[in-house]
Amino acid sequence: MTDIRLVVLDMAGTTVADGGLVEQAFVAAAAELGVEPGSADHAEKVAYVRATMGESKISVFRHLFGEEALARRANSAFEKAYGELVDDGHVHEIPGARAAVEELVADGRTVVLTTGFARVTQDAILDALGWRGLVPLTLCPADAGGRGRPYPDMVLEAFLRTGAAEDVRQIAVAGDTSYDMLSGVRAGAGLAAGVLTGAHHRDALRAAGATHVLASVTGLPSLLRGDEEE
Repeated sequence: MTDIRLVVLDMAGTTVADGGLVEQAFVAAAAELGVEPGSADHAEKVAYVRATMGESKISVFRHLFGEEALARRANSAFEKAYGELVDDGHVHEIPGARAAVEELVADGRTVVLTTGFARVTQDAILDALGWRGLVPLTLCPADAGGRGRPYPDMVLEAFLRTGAAEDVRQIAVAGDTSYDMLSGVRAGAGLAAGVLTGAHHRDALRAAGATHVLASVTGLPSLLRGDEEE
């Protein structure tokens, strides 16, 4: 683990606390597309959004609404609603997350932040937290050919763009969902660390391939230094 050179970190639920804004923004988007609150259809769609936390949002909307035009309309409405919530001050860092990133960098590792959101939303979050320039690279699905998690594309894009590692086994991926773990496993990452500050519990993270499960991303620097097992 001491040879991990590239660390790919998820944002919402892992380094960023958004207090359930994904669901709130989805409810607003669904209403715009005529999904009636309180209906069985509405409940079914919200349940699917909860179950797929961590997946690329446009992929979620494609599943829920079928037609590409409707999916894109829903995604735009979602991004607008989420952005407004961010602007209203509803996102915060997971306690100690920035310090953990800085510790990873101080240890000589390259850190990349990834998200399932669109670039405009990712940038809004970075601006709200004052995290511009915190890491050398941030990625959203569009930066990796359009496919987000659970595909390995963003992890591999980070590997290719940074040139920080010689082998995919020198990559560590950390996130709060099974989709984060799957993307890391599929990319061949040497370590996939699940964190318990977001959407999915320990068993789901382990079932998706987590090699380690941490209470928070703050435990990652010491884990990579070999100071602790989990």
